[in-house]
Amino acid sequence: MEEKTPKKSELKKSCTNCGAELLYAPGTTELKCEYCGYTQAITVSENSFEELELKTYLSEMGSQSYSEEITMIQCENCGANQHVEENYKSLSCIYCATPLIIEDMYTEEWIIPGAVLPFQIDQKKAHSIFQKWVKGLWFAPNKLKKATLDPQNTKGLYSPYWTFDAQLYADYTGQRGEHYYVTKTVGSGKNRRTIQQQKTRWYPATGNVKGFVDDTLTKASKQKAGIIPKEIASWNLKLLQPFDSSFLAGFVTEKYTIPLKSGHEQAEKVARNIADSWARRDIGGDAQRIYSLEVTLSEETFKHILLPVYISAYTFKSKRYNFFVNGQSGKLSGQRPYSAWKIFFFILGILFVLFLIYLFLSKGGI
Repeated sequence: MEEKTPKKSELKKSCTNCGAELLYAPGTTELKCEYCGYTQAITVSENSFEELELKTYLSEMGSQSYSEEITMIQCENCGANQHVEENYKSLSCIYCATPLIIEDMYTEEWIIPGAVLPFQIDQKKAHSIFQKWVKGLWFAPNKLKKATLDPQNTKGLYSPYWTFDAQLYADYTGQRGEHYYVTKTVGSGKNRRTIQQQKTRWYPATGNVKGFVDDTLTKASKQKAGIIPKEIASWNLKLLQPFDSSFLAGFVTEKYTIPLKSGHEQAEKVARNIADSWARRDIGGDAQRIYSLEVTLSEETFKHILLPVYISAYTFKSKRYNFFVNGQSGKLSGQRPYSAWKIFFFILGILFVLFLIYLFLSKGGI
């Protein structure tokens, strides 16, 4: 593996016309100036993604390769590590809205991302999805609905993930079950009837399975709260682009807090589940039992990738609520507070209507 000297990441791009910062335009391969409208094409690499050899990279030599320096701020409240552009409009944590102190910025190395999935929807679209969702909530506090009026509360984040590839080989022992049915009489008298009862014959089974495990995705960040929910954590990785810092312009970028080694341990668990599924399919029959499964992974490689999500943080009665919009699909998930007063008056209204119906019926209205 070729040794590379760490260098400082240069994410800021300036407009050649007016000098303002160029921002990535979601859904395109262009940088755009919000002030004069100037656009600049992002040169998309035609090369395939660079897969890094896992074992070599985890060694002392490898850990110093394919790395660069990036300016970060760590949130003291939730622990998220974030890269924030120098002129970003709101220096607050994207997860919990805690103010970030610019003097706390520091420089550290990170493994250069191997790929990035560019945002496919812009902030305006994400914010409108969030607004529509909030408007449809029953018993939502008025303050929550007011919070949706400011689009600056919805911010775009590139969240870090690890992906792992490997050749999988597994030896297994178990049993194959084949169902058969016997006629059985149940009940007595008029309720006497016959039913078909399922039984299973078991036969020993041994064998091996092998194949390529592609892009096992594991999360690479961990906070005290504000975790991206599974409901929206699904992206089409076929749209990944070779990493170019231009795609990050105008967005917050989070640095991984889950080490590569820990991510790999999670990927090994996923690989074992895959091997179990392959073994059961190989055994066949109507049912399967697995007694032993020896899994071997070889030719392991990995990528550090960045995936897009919009986040809005809202505090109600000292409790924080996060709302997430998938930056590719637009799918939304979030926690929501309830207004106790709205619920109270709703129940009171129902009781009042029931009381009116009672009065009407008691006076012989029907």
